Amino acid sequence: MNIVIIGGVAAGAKAAAKIKRLLPNSNVTIYTDDTHVSYSACGLPYYIEGSFSDYRSLLVRSVEEFKVSGIDVYLNTRADKILPQQHQVLVSTNNDAKLVKYDKLIIATGARPYIPDIIGVNDFDNIYTLRKIEDGIKIREKMLQSAHATIVGSGFIGLELLEAFTKNGLSVDVIERNDRLIKAFDPDMSEHIRTRLESIEQRTFRFHTSENVIEITGNDRIAHTVKTQSGKEIHTDMIILCVGVVPNSELAKDAGIEIGKTGAIKVNKLMQTSIEDIYACGDCCEENHIVSGQDVWVPLGSTANKEGRCAALNAAGQYTVFEGVLGSIVSRCLNTTMAMTGLNETSAKEAGYTPVSTIISKPDMVAYMPNVGDITLKVIADKVTGLLLGGQAIGSFGADKRINSLATALLAHMTVNDFKNNDLTYSPPYSTTIDPLLDAMNILCTKITKHC
Repeated sequence: MNIVIIGGVAAGAKAAAKIKRLLPNSNVTIYTDDTHVSYSACGLPYYIEGSFSDYRSLLVRSVEEFKVSGIDVYLNTRADKILPQQHQVLVSTNNDAKLVKYDKLIIATGARPYIPDIIGVNDFDNIYTLRKIEDGIKIREKMLQSAHATIVGSGFIGLELLEAFTKNGLSVDVIERNDRLIKAFDPDMSEHIRTRLESIEQRTFRFHTSENVIEITGNDRIAHTVKTQSGKEIHTDMIILCVGVVPNSELAKDAGIEIGKTGAIKVNKLMQTSIEDIYACGDCCEENHIVSGQDVWVPLGSTANKEGRCAALNAAGQYTVFEGVLGSIVSRCLNTTMAMTGLNETSAKEAGYTPVSTIISKPDMVAYMPNVGDITLKVIADKVTGLLLGGQAIGSFGADKRINSLATALLAHMTVNDFKNNDLTYSPPYSTTIDPLLDAMNILCTKITKHC
């Protein structure tokens, strides 16, 4: 059997390794237009920061290692066209093109940075996006030669880069077109993120919300000034665009594969596309949201790996279902952990629920312990049924474990009443006697129609 995989960062690499173990006599080939295969793109901000000095630490598996296991990898090779009726893919390099035959095809083309419509955005060498290994290397090199950076966009990657630049002594301006940081959070929690970050003493960064960048100017291929619609002019040494990504679904669309409402490839729970023998996984395809039941596009490395495994199992003939996602995310910026799972209040209303919520702030451990921190936790439930819908946590490193517990509850479709007596662990260095998550559940019990 010939198995062809297009793309090889997370989902594609996982699919290749898994299917070769399942079908050791098959011919497995990866074609990727990247210069590397199988690496952790999520670790790039921490390489830039200097948490480790060698970018090769991000490489999970080399071309040579794939070769030893019987998988051929072709770097710098584009997939130009899929011919479903012929079961062929046209691939090319700068010097050559050929048709390759497949019995099963797995599309893992990922996503690419969105480039906003800004005058001058393509005219300068010190404007960057962060997606590939080379991006991280270039940004780190420029950072070490700079005194100021401008970040356009305040999502998770934007704030992770804020931490990286600040820790390396740069002054930073973050420009966000929305009225708050990290729009995925509810406004009250987003405001808490901003307040917490701006409370840092001797901070060297500024946030500019509700601001649109309209022009970037400079000379000799070097940008010097970022101009906003309100008239601000920010002088800078480097600019990083962190305004989101878009799915690389054009190749699939051109082949007649159905594209979902999100713009990503539509797949079923077996990771099958609308065309027989073609699967898709990773950032190029959309998923089912486990709580809302709606099609969503949540491009995350953790999801890509799980989808790659599922696609490989089904392509190999082993029936396996990928139920969907909760949108569970965690990130860090300057000792502030930001985590969330499930629906926020806006998406809960859009899904037809009547959301109620509670926000509590508590120490992350018993107050007499050294290094005690704090956690602000928001939990959302349906007022009528008490069904848990989602949650957000901000604060110390303990914030993420509350969201992980809540994610498990969402997966099990638990209600507030189901969860409130959960036997969570306690010890003074790890929690208060009643965990913040349980406190939130007790408060929520008073807000739902079916009282606990």
